[in-house]
Amino acid sequence: MQEISIKELDAVRIGQVENKKAGTGCTVFLCENGMRAGLDIRGGGPASRETDLLNPLMAAQVIHGIVLAGGSAFGLSAASGVMEYLEEHGIGYDVGVTKVPLVVQSDLFDLTVGDGFVRPDAEMGYAAAKQAMEDPNYRDGNLGAGCGATVGKIAGMATCMKTGIGSYAVQLGALKIGAVVALNALGDVYDWRTGRQIAGLLTEDRTAFRSSPEAIASSIEVVKNRFKDSAACVTNTTLGVIITNAAFDKTALCKIAGMGHDGYARTIRPVHTSLDGDSIYAVSAGDVQADQEVVGTLASEIICQAILRAVESATGAYGYPAACDIGKQTEGEK
Repeated sequence: MQEISIKELDAVRIGQVENKKAGTGCTVFLCENGMRAGLDIRGGGPASRETDLLNPLMAAQVIHGIVLAGGSAFGLSAASGVMEYLEEHGIGYDVGVTKVPLVVQSDLFDLTVGDGFVRPDAEMGYAAAKQAMEDPNYRDGNLGAGCGATVGKIAGMATCMKTGIGSYAVQLGALKIGAVVALNALGDVYDWRTGRQIAGLLTEDRTAFRSSPEAIASSIEVVKNRFKDSAACVTNTTLGVIITNAAFDKTALCKIAGMGHDGYARTIRPVHTSLDGDSIYAVSAGDVQADQEVVGTLASEIICQAILRAVESATGAYGYPAACDIGKQTEGEK
């Protein structure tokens, strides 16, 4: 098994656009001929659009696009721009008078990072779709849906950290599987290989880590008191897309997406809370024959690696330090 670039899964084209000043953006995954897809949502507060299409009981067997974006529920209009671009280029489900692109979307909450009144919209979605189809530009870091991503927010934004979007992919024989994760969790992030905390809740002087689970355990009132005066309780959400060239239907892909959540659980603590909207898509765009359990097991590990990349590739922004900044501070203290 060898590491490859996420771009080598080229049946799915990825484009992203961000407004760095406002601290928000979107990442779009497109497949011109349609991709089979499943979804598993574990967080209690998702912001999503058209995701019922991925229920195995629904008629649609393929979709044409997935949008990950910031802006919370306000950002869901980005999918309209993606649909507009795809319709213009004759991509979608043929209904006679036109072709209807089937596009699903999930959003994370970044309204407290930059300018909360600037959100991904149809114009941004159109631009990201154009980028995906004409010049795929995916990169890890403070980009696309990860532009305004942060973690470690149980004590408020003053002691959280900047993260971003990350990817990881591998090839095993003819099988390719990869993942992209926009990391915007309430909890802390741990290196799944060593158990070491690498991002999350900071001390008040922002020079070292604290433990979010310990902060929660310190009082049965801590979460209630932190959010009781907030109209925006769901301020988080980690979003992932697993991509494979293996041939699976929607039912199998829903299971693979669910197994991918094991990667969230290995690296994020706490995870899947009612203050997160944690979601994972799994898509199949290929005909390689592979075992569902093999792909699902690999998916959970690849999700772990993509999360680490989302931490490692981020840079400090909007007044929030990234892991590279905490490392510099720690090194300076030695």
